[in-house]
Amino acid sequence: MGTDFLSRIIEYKQHVITKQRHFRSESSLRNDAEKCLAHRPFIKPMESCKGNTIHIIAEIKRASPSKGIIAPNLIAADYAAAYERGGASAISVLTEDHWFKGNTDDLADAREASSLPILRKDFTLSTYQIYESAVIGADAILLIVRILSKNQLKDYIDLCAELNLDALVEIHTQDDIDKMKDSGARLIGINNRNLKSFDTDIDTAIDLVSGLAPGQIPVAASGIATKDDIERTRAAEIRHFLIGESIVRSPDPEKFIQSLIEETVF
Repeated sequence: MGTDFLSRIIEYKQHVITKQRHFRSESSLRNDAEKCLAHRPFIKPMESCKGNTIHIIAEIKRASPSKGIIAPNLIAADYAAAYERGGASAISVLTEDHWFKGNTDDLADAREASSLPILRKDFTLSTYQIYESAVIGADAILLIVRILSKNQLKDYIDLCAELNLDALVEIHTQDDIDKMKDSGARLIGINNRNLKSFDTDIDTAIDLVSGLAPGQIPVAASGIATKDDIERTRAAEIRHFLIGESIVRSPDPEKFIQSLIEETVF
């Protein structure tokens, strides 16, 4: 596939959105989205960090461009229920169908099997996808700063507010931090993975967190696999973690999440 994963993913996603518009208009989606405002709060539970509390957003992830197939027989409902029993604060569901082998049915199944708020993790490029996310039952969406203009980012965050959706705004560089200023972003996912090469370095979140504005909530994402990774990142005052591959690969996701939460001592 080459080394520029992100460009290829975006090219494919644009093609998918174009096809979807032929089957259903954006105005139809918008009408339904405006009737689906009873979403579960996603950011609010993240605001509570008493004592040594950490929050884990546990991800349902079948595959990735760099690792290939991770969990081909994953049953989203079973994993979502296990995540909640294990003490996760929220669930992330990858719905990108080609590179990550996800789908919107996974999101619906996870929502039905759990009372936790659900993040739709996908490559959001248009308002069409935001309306769709509201309709399929997402409580929050991912907005990747690198693939949006400054105006798009602010407009999409504003649209989320209108639809009672929360947004996890993803950054990877200082330039991304500068770009998201004045956008209204509150929950900030600091991706330790370079989306072009898919190389991972957990020092990325540690290095960038000090550049966030007061009131913004950092979430370390990608490359977090062990208690030691959490302790190292927690030392930089990050208490929120989005974890996917290591949970999905574990033989017992429920106990694995419990071990990350209960055994972490600072």
